[in-house]
Amino acid sequence: MYKPYMQPVTKSAPDIVAPEPRVSLRARLLCRLVGRLYLRQFIGGAKVSAQEKGHLIESFTRAFKNESRCIVAFLHPTGAEPQILGWFTLCRLKTLAGKAGAVCAIPPHLRFVYGYEVLRWGGALARFILPRIGAMPVYHTKFDSRSMECIYKALTDGPYPVAIAPEGQVSYFSDRTPHLEQGAVRIGFTVAERLEKSEKLCPVEVLPVSVQYCYNGSAAGAGRARKLMEKLLRSVERCVGVERPKDRRTPLDERLRLCRELILEKNEKRYGIKTDKRAENFSERIDALIEKCLDRTEKTLDVTKRGDIFARMYSLRQICWDHIFIPGKISLDDMPQLDRSIADLNAGEAWHASRHLEIVDFVWYLRCAPAPTAESPLYQQIEYVQNLWDFANRTMGGVFGTRKLIHPNKVIVKTSAPINLNDCLDAYHHDRKETVKKVMAELEEKFLELTNSREETE
Repeated sequence: MYKPYMQPVTKSAPDIVAPEPRVSLRARLLCRLVGRLYLRQFIGGAKVSAQEKGHLIESFTRAFKNESRCIVAFLHPTGAEPQILGWFTLCRLKTLAGKAGAVCAIPPHLRFVYGYEVLRWGGALARFILPRIGAMPVYHTKFDSRSMECIYKALTDGPYPVAIAPEGQVSYFSDRTPHLEQGAVRIGFTVAERLEKSEKLCPVEVLPVSVQYCYNGSAAGAGRARKLMEKLLRSVERCVGVERPKDRRTPLDERLRLCRELILEKNEKRYGIKTDKRAENFSERIDALIEKCLDRTEKTLDVTKRGDIFARMYSLRQICWDHIFIPGKISLDDMPQLDRSIADLNAGEAWHASRHLEIVDFVWYLRCAPAPTAESPLYQQIEYVQNLWDFANRTMGGVFGTRKLIHPNKVIVKTSAPINLNDCLDAYHHDRKETVKKVMAELEEKFLELTNSREETE
């Protein structure tokens, strides 16, 4: 019997009000005590290590000594990167620095910037712990001067590095950077200007970081990962109605493409998309699906189409959340019965409308990812199978939290040389737009170097 992947929202709720972000010693101690146990749900018992040329240690220790300000720009393919980086900084960085002959002037810590919606779907644990470890919420679609000033102050005052994902959200594939937003670089330049005006000779650095997941750290580990991948792929095939092939030697890429095709066909049928599969390629069909999903959501919410895909998706998502969690200081229990009933109906409508957005959130990244073959690196095969399940999951009304993941054998934190924004500050004064564009190109190049140099240990 089919079980819903997400219980529908039927009632509106008061908005989530979080305390002001601050770094609590008790919260840090709690993270140190239970952090590794918490990480098990994302990476199992995988060992976390760093593979870099001193960039991470040098950037962090400079920041801890108030000799610089550091923005950690990290790729965000799976959703576990903040937890891994936060735990690694708290529990492993000091030892790693000591082995390299460096000294941390203060106990290491890392402050994160996250989307405000995390407080809404993240549950009581996220609402309790995030503000108390100094994590700072921001909105994707509306300017919140209070949140931005909090981030600026965290960087100008120091000493902890601030971590931001330039992709803006989870990107689902670890070896490509199809969409980078300028927020981290713009924040860095604003902080550099403020420090310059205050006559503090303190460089602002952007440190590129990639967290990479390895599945074949040993022969036994690779064998286990392949078995779990095959099991998950069979789950996808059963879910979409593919019979188990009589010839079990069917190439992997054929099985993946067949599942992908069937899931896409079911979405096209649902949204009434007529397509000539011989004339249109996969990415063009995904583009048509995205447009239909966004159009359906905009009509449901009575919103005018405005901006690119990401602007539309973020704006619509914010509207949905604001229908479910009513903004402002208001007591829903004191509402007249009619008003409360209307608010509840709006919340339910917004929940159903946001199912279309869950498809958009995911398939934009899938559209240009080719199906791997049996000769492709194991991590690419596993990522694709996980994402095929998620394609079916979103089609069934699921969300990011109902993804199925295969735990890696090993996790490696890799860094590139930091970008010193002070070196570009004069150019930024003369042409802000062009300077930000050039720094973004350099950052993307460094990310590509990190992902292209990926090698899994046999």
